[in-house]
Amino acid sequence: MATFEQELDRFGPVIRTLTRLSLLGKKVEVLGAENFVRQGPNILVGNHIGSFKDVALLFRTVPRPIFFTANKEIFSFEELSFLIRRHLKRSLGELGLTLNNLLAPLRSRFARFISTNIGKVGTIPVDISPNRKKGETLERIQKHVRQGRAVVALQGRGRLRKIFPNPFLEPFRSGVPHIVHDLLVRDRLAVPVTPLAFFGTHRALFLPVPVRLNVGRAMFITDHLAGSEEATVERFRSALESRVETLFLELLRR
Repeated sequence: MATFEQELDRFGPVIRTLTRLSLLGKKVEVLGAENFVRQGPNILVGNHIGSFKDVALLFRTVPRPIFFTANKEIFSFEELSFLIRRHLKRSLGELGLTLNNLLAPLRSRFARFISTNIGKVGTIPVDISPNRKKGETLERIQKHVRQGRAVVALQGRGRLRKIFPNPFLEPFRSGVPHIVHDLLVRDRLAVPVTPLAFFGTHRALFLPVPVRLNVGRAMFITDHLAGSEEATVERFRSALESRVETLFLELLRR
């Protein structure tokens, strides 16, 4: 049976094509590329404002195989088709709905291809519903990390959400801090967590604008230990969120 790395390599031409299409017309700028962890266990966290464009930007820039967490609806043809329609409407309004209808056969083939194959390349389904159960997702991420892989766990819904003070940066969840804490305690594994900040990926598809990624130095939960697991997890969660916000503000000042 092929490994996830072998499957990623097999789908490489398709991934590169989809990446080029997703970023078509956009000028890519990357700060701090030297801070990427090039081998061994790693988790990458950051704000998530550009849906699949954030994913494409990471596929283009991270110098190693990467594995993503993704909305479990993407693993279903019917639900992914609905998500594509909703994204086009949100991004382009009535024009998006028109494009969805005009491109229905192509959209259908694309949705079927993605939903059928996304699990083969090691993508981890995440339930984002209010009553979700987190255990299975966290265990899958831990398994990847124990095997020396790099996992991307972006924080947000892939779009701007004006219900938050900073619509570009949603409050971080505690999943990643829990994962690295467990790996430290159970496996004596200090996992580097790489903070990322995106800007520009929220712009509409094919719009010729810059898209920027700022990569920070890896952070370790061992630098944020407190008196209890809960306190340590919260301290590290807050530190990650603060660091990503700083990286994001650096992009705005450019």
